[in-house]
Amino acid sequence: MTEAHAYAQTLGEEQSIWFKISPFLTAENPMEILMRMSEKRGGCFPVKLKSEKMYFLTDIEHIRHVLVDNVDNYNKYFEGLKPIFGKAMITIDGSLWQKIRKPQQPFFHPSVYEEYFPHLMTAVKSTIEDWSDLAVRGCEVEILEQTWGLAADMACRALFNREMPFNPQVVFGAVKAYTDVANHKAIRAKKMSGAVSEVSDDEDAAQAIAAWLSLPDAVIGAAPLGDREKTLLKMLELAEADPAVPEFDHQQVLDEIKQYLWAGTETTALTLGWIFYLLSLHPEIAEKIRSEGEEVYGDREPSWEDIQKLTYTRAVMLETLRLYPPAWALMRAAAEEDEIGGYKIEPGDKIVLSPYMVHHNPKYWDDPEKFDPTRFLPGCIKKRVKYSYLPFGAGKRFCLGGQLSQLETVLALTMLLRRFRLEYAGDGPVKFGASVMLTPKGGLPFKLHARS
Repeated sequence: MTEAHAYAQTLGEEQSIWFKISPFLTAENPMEILMRMSEKRGGCFPVKLKSEKMYFLTDIEHIRHVLVDNVDNYNKYFEGLKPIFGKAMITIDGSLWQKIRKPQQPFFHPSVYEEYFPHLMTAVKSTIEDWSDLAVRGCEVEILEQTWGLAADMACRALFNREMPFNPQVVFGAVKAYTDVANHKAIRAKKMSGAVSEVSDDEDAAQAIAAWLSLPDAVIGAAPLGDREKTLLKMLELAEADPAVPEFDHQQVLDEIKQYLWAGTETTALTLGWIFYLLSLHPEIAEKIRSEGEEVYGDREPSWEDIQKLTYTRAVMLETLRLYPPAWALMRAAAEEDEIGGYKIEPGDKIVLSPYMVHHNPKYWDDPEKFDPTRFLPGCIKKRVKYSYLPFGAGKRFCLGGQLSQLETVLALTMLLRRFRLEYAGDGPVKFGASVMLTPKGGLPFKLHARS
């Protein structure tokens, strides 16, 4: 039995988180339902799902308790994603997490991002060439497929010193197939009815696992772009060879690569997609981004120093992350007894912390449904309530690549908008899809128009 086939047999299992949260995610408007529940039942409310109890947290005091004050009692809960991430840093806790994270941390310090910058620029310029062709042809595109390919190219070039050694459209399709809760529900229904006893390799979600497991070897086997001494990939390989860290074996290297090609790529891709959607509704804000670029770097390519000066462009990105945080929920499992909001938490209880609901709470944000980038302009940020903005989590498990994703987004946004006008081609307002990430239902169809 292959590794992919073995993992596929876990799809649709009742203990899977996919199965447990599917009643919410497959609803017509899952976020609206959860917001109403929060308003009615308070900032901490239990939900009984089969034999398990979950607590949804939307009050920042409770969220701080779990992410900061009593963080060691709440382990990351990624059961439904282990076929994808394995034992990557994103899924583990405790001393093992510290050992795996420590050697990687220097590669995500802002001081090294200037070194990544020309490689990120190359990826953006490649996308500009592709989009120029698409604009001439006048065809409709799925913008998330485009932004996913761009984000993956950025990660491969900056972190691994490789050209993207796979077809991004194929891999994007695999990501969609695996994260679509409906696919897992369908497999569950077949198992429950007795129609199948074994998950076929032909199932979309099973094929997605096989596609994903093949990516790390493709990256490692690709030719380096040049003689860069310090890259994340070299660090991973050196850690594998270090006898002082036996936990960092070859499988750990493969799992870490998978983590960056999914978690890091997905965040940037979704953020850009949601920005383009919002700008299609607010073209005047797109023009302000273009004007800022013209003022800062004119007709030339932006430099590293120029990107730091794009305060309005950055504010647009940060406001988009408030309205549409890619990780709409952060999941934890209680290790020991605790109390939150008057509820007794038992070992094993699952905790769902929702950045989306915090970001849309009028208790913390004025007119929270309004798209208003000025909230994040210099001078306004100081007014924000601590822990009311959580697009990358908080505390010691704060997303390691969050700042890099923001740099990628600002660079891509300023350069792509200078060359293109993006026209949303969907029918009506976007609704949310049934996914563990905040994805648009049915995708984001766009037409690309070249600007003179």
